Amino acid sequence: MNQHHREVGPYEVRQARKEDLPGARSVMLDTFYQEFGYGYRPEWHGDVVDLEGSYLRPRRHALFVATKGDEVVATTGVRAQAPSSPPHPAWLADRYAGGGTAQLFRVYVRPEHRRCGLARALVDLATAFVAQTPGYQSLYLHTDTRIAGAEPFWRSVATEVHDARDGDPFSFQTVHFEIPLGR
Repeated sequence: MNQHHREVGPYEVRQARKEDLPGARSVMLDTFYQEFGYGYRPEWHGDVVDLEGSYLRPRRHALFVATKGDEVVATTGVRAQAPSSPPHPAWLADRYAGGGTAQLFRVYVRPEHRRCGLARALVDLATAFVAQTPGYQSLYLHTDTRIAGAEPFWRSVATEVHDARDGDPFSFQTVHFEIPLGR
């Protein structure tokens, strides 16, 4: 077993290959439409259109997938990108500015494959990738706490940086986290 690959029951969890991209894109788009309910938004999801250019080609970026047989059932991406302001607070964007921040994106598991340890295995591989990639000092992410299970999961692997929930049930209920790199 290498540092960017592991078996989790009947699943293979590893760094994505070019042939995984259609399946990974399907997981992401299904999540936008079926889980989030707002569908594809070009201003938020441009990376999904060009997964190869967003995750496979850049040296400091990566896409990880969980597969069962030939089917991609879960994804996690890493990009060298600080949070943007707006929509996030300026002080938060400033905290992670300067190129030393990796951000987790697209941590999605198809519903029928949840509760199998896939998100944790994918995040562990992504964290190891970031810790071993020169130039990164921090690993940042944010989540919408309205997504079932999201907040408890992230609290089990990350440290809260900022709770931006505003009490409006119709707006995003975002909490920002950092994952320790364990160097």
